[in-house]
Amino acid sequence: MIRFIVFLAAMMAVPELAVAQQLPTDLLNVPVDGSVAAWIIRTFGLLTVLSVAPGILIMVTSFPRFVIAFSILRSGMGISSTPSNMILLSLSLFMTFYVMSPTFDQAWQNGVQPLLANQINETDAVQRIAEPFRTFMAANTRDKDLALFVDLARERGQNIQTTDPIDYRVLIPAFMISEIRRGFEIGFLVVLPFLVIDLIVATITMAMGMMMLPPTSISLPFKILFFVLIDGWNLLVGSLVRSFS
Repeated sequence: MIRFIVFLAAMMAVPELAVAQQLPTDLLNVPVDGSVAAWIIRTFGLLTVLSVAPGILIMVTSFPRFVIAFSILRSGMGISSTPSNMILLSLSLFMTFYVMSPTFDQAWQNGVQPLLANQINETDAVQRIAEPFRTFMAANTRDKDLALFVDLARERGQNIQTTDPIDYRVLIPAFMISEIRRGFEIGFLVVLPFLVIDLIVATITMAMGMMMLPPTSISLPFKILFFVLIDGWNLLVGSLVRSFS
């Protein structure tokens, strides 16, 4: 109790200590370019982008192809919890950053940096940031999928721009189903050797009369050994990265 009274007396004797602990609220109230409205709009836009960032990452990047291929690999090996979902998602996320790094660099240099330097307005910044992603999606979208959504849009009476630049309303869904299709194609090629191992083990166990023994419990060590011997992670990740235009 005595120490607390001494502490309060010291704070009252030195009021500058309490003033020094106040937050610098003036810094939070200063607009970026002198316009309060522009500063509010820019802050609101930044918060909006951060809130929908997971959806944007899934829609316009290479993330779906990686996560689908890795998930099918885990299912084909017959292990439902190893590697864990956290490991697969983290690996897919970092591989996405690796593949998309040129696109991110272009978006940063052409759109974000000029916006922060007040050289362009928000409208031009959004167009410059989105243009590298448009180029990436157009290079990795099948013409058949793009034509599908163009025809569907025209059937609904929408005026869609099919020449460069392609309208995002048809490019983004076409890119997504193209990525899902390629992810399943790669997953099929990955699962096929494991299916052969399961068939061989099942045939041997049935020929030996071991009807009550699940073949998957015997084939699992062989599938893991096979995947390790061929350096499967190196081959799979390398093939996924090279599959992007």
